Amino acid sequence: MDELWVIGWCLIGMEACGGAHYWARAFEKLGHTVKLMAPQFVKPYVKTNKNDAADAEAICEAVDRPNMRFVPIKTGEQQAVLALHRARQSLVKARTAQANQMRG
Repeated sequence: MDELWVIGWCLIGMEACGGAHYWARAFEKLGHTVKLMAPQFVKPYVKTNKNDAADAEAICEAVDRPNMRFVPIKTGEQQAVLALHRARQSLVKARTAQANQMRG
């Protein structure tokens, strides 16, 4: 048997965060369709208190909506560049705070 049969694929919806981009790339390699949504767009679909089950239900509800805005999946290189920008920004912030402290 040299043919590979795909038994099935899934539509996977996730809230976008740093880890979600990694998992989205991993699931796409397995042949699944992944859609990432910004948390502020999923929040209106949460019916009760915020917990994992309510979040999962809200994500399932939101991923099927035709007018939902999705976040493009970032590559590993894009995430690395963003991490460098965040590190630089925190260094600039610390330098500014120290200069203000010395001036005060």
